[in-house]
Amino acid sequence: MMKSFIRLVLLALVLVTVALVSALTAMRLAIHGREVSVPKLVGLTPTEAEKVASALGLQIVVERQYYSPNIAEGKIMSQLPQADTQVRRGWQVRVAQSLGPQRVEIPDVVGESEHAAELNISRRGLDVGAIAQIDMLGMPANQVISQSPPAKASGVSAPKIGLLVTTSAPAQAFVMPNFGGQPLGSVTLALRDAGLRLGSITVTAAADQSGGTPSARTPGIEPAQAVPSASPASIIVTQTPAAGQKVMAGSTVDFEVKP
Repeated sequence: MMKSFIRLVLLALVLVTVALVSALTAMRLAIHGREVSVPKLVGLTPTEAEKVASALGLQIVVERQYYSPNIAEGKIMSQLPQADTQVRRGWQVRVAQSLGPQRVEIPDVVGESEHAAELNISRRGLDVGAIAQIDMLGMPANQVISQSPPAKASGVSAPKIGLLVTTSAPAQAFVMPNFGGQPLGSVTLALRDAGLRLGSITVTAAADQSGGTPSARTPGIEPAQAVPSASPASIIVTQTPAAGQKVMAGSTVDFEVKP
């Protein structure tokens, strides 16, 4: 009885093993049955390549266009995957199309604004490539300072022009120093050198010897212009913004002085 049971178990194991091997073999054949060899598409037009690829269950994607002195305009000049590569049906074959020899002259757009350069490039049937930006001290923002390829270049591969464009540099920040006790004349020069502006000057009431004249406030005084009671030798008493505050270049600084 025991021997018969063992025989049945062994027979069942053999049948299961055979079934697994058969299933794996069928799966492998099914997978390989869906594989095809990529045809050679170089030299064909995209329409011709589409017909050839569709017959094998493949798709064609034209990704880029390049100038070529050897491949006629409109023909495929390269492909990926390469011909004879084994791929599954439904695979995408990416191709590059030839524009023929370079016939368009590369324009000179250096010195133009980014918008004007883009229009200039587009009018010639070219495309704008990568646009990089750089901060350039002393130069206006949004101006092309370099291009690739350069103007009138020959042997260009792609119909694209990359641009290097200036950007607006952020305003320079300062920590306001303490000008208290310093003469107005030297402080005015220091403000100018730092890119700050002299604002209003208030003469303290204590400067009036008669005791009856209120403080006088004169807006927008320039270094060469002083209110009657103030001079470059006047000593700064208080300032606005106060010392230690953060200010931006071009900010106005007001002072209270005593003669």
